[in-house]
Amino acid sequence: MKIDLPQWVRECIDRLEQAGYAAYAVGGCVRDACLGLTPHDYDLCTQALPEETCAVFRDRKLVLAGMKHGTVGVVTDRGVVEITTFRSEGSYRDNRHPDWVKFVPDVKLDLARRDYTVNAMAYSPTRGFADPFGGREDLKQKILRTVGDPVTRYQEDALRILRGVRFAVRFSLTVEDKTREAMLSQRGLLSNLARERVMEELCKLLPLVDARDLKEFAPVLAAVIPELEPMVGFDQHSPHHAYDLFTHTALVTQQVPRDLALRWAGLLHDTGKITTFTRDETGRGHFYGHAQASAEIADRVLGELKAPTALRQEVDTLVEQHMTPLMPDKKLLRRRISRLGWDTAEKLWYLQRADFCSKGSEDPGGMERFQEVWKEMEEIRQENSCLGLRDLAVNGNDLMALGFRGKEIGRCLDFLLSQVLDEKLENDKESLLSAVKEEFEVKTK
Repeated sequence: MKIDLPQWVRECIDRLEQAGYAAYAVGGCVRDACLGLTPHDYDLCTQALPEETCAVFRDRKLVLAGMKHGTVGVVTDRGVVEITTFRSEGSYRDNRHPDWVKFVPDVKLDLARRDYTVNAMAYSPTRGFADPFGGREDLKQKILRTVGDPVTRYQEDALRILRGVRFAVRFSLTVEDKTREAMLSQRGLLSNLARERVMEELCKLLPLVDARDLKEFAPVLAAVIPELEPMVGFDQHSPHHAYDLFTHTALVTQQVPRDLALRWAGLLHDTGKITTFTRDETGRGHFYGHAQASAEIADRVLGELKAPTALRQEVDTLVEQHMTPLMPDKKLLRRRISRLGWDTAEKLWYLQRADFCSKGSEDPGGMERFQEVWKEMEEIRQENSCLGLRDLAVNGNDLMALGFRGKEIGRCLDFLLSQVLDEKLENDKESLLSAVKEEFEVKTK
């Protein structure tokens, strides 16, 4: 098999080869090329020591932040190509960083330190493939296995467990038995990782998953989000829910669009059901107040994972609002959209629809309501309706000209917006100024 490397990557390899150093494209770019995918970036490995790599590319701008680990970044017109010296590594006493790094002359020794066989391949246009662990065959057979002993690999860096889940999901790979056993037995090590690393990996994973993936890897996910564990197999004791709580959650997460805030909201929207669960005298389950409880849990989970503030706030809002249905009434919809904003209102519609469709119970009229709501929302959008203070035909300067000052201006604007949203006033300057004069005492100059 031949891989067509981009010219700018091949030029880097050719330079090193012409200087007498073996060089290969390595890792994810080789894996993706073998799958017929276009790699997002290219990493190279070489026999050259870091100082020798610098000498080969002395006429280029270099990035030297990774020099002590053997990595030199070469700036090309297509971005930075990272070139790393063949190396082996010592043990990982902190489950993240090797105790030592040693440069080695053989690419096979370098590949032996990598996580999965599908990532432990290298390719050179002149030397061909270096694939000592059978990565190409595993790709062909759709198998994910570690390089060497899986327990050792995960004890070196527990993030490899989450990365393995992502690779399995993204490339539809079946996790080899010993690798799966190690994922489960070593998942407790995930608690040792920096929360930012876990968050980054989860944000890469969530847009890829379907319900089957979430159920298959639930024990791993619960190791980093413990609130998920009691949801697995939890009987909701409700005629409206045919599935256990986690299966329902998995289906909701699958059915919302692959937007990051929506995927997080789908995963966390019912986490509060565990603590709010009660049963009445007939044995039927109830979850009074679970939306608010779930929003509090979502905020805590995302806060602990160091999620960006904007993402956390959006997820909190979606989770908190998921039980307050959007109704096919333009006045009510305008008010909800005004409070939430268009983007969040649309996402809430998708979340509520997914929640409805994932109960497993029959309600033929329910989907009609969602269709009616969407139609009304589209009409509101096309009408270019006034939905916020910025949309009003008057502003603070207009009110100041009438003699209003300070907090009075805000109260007036809020009153006018409310009147427009309720269709009691037209959004034109003359009508609004006339109304505000009637409603409020004008302090003339």
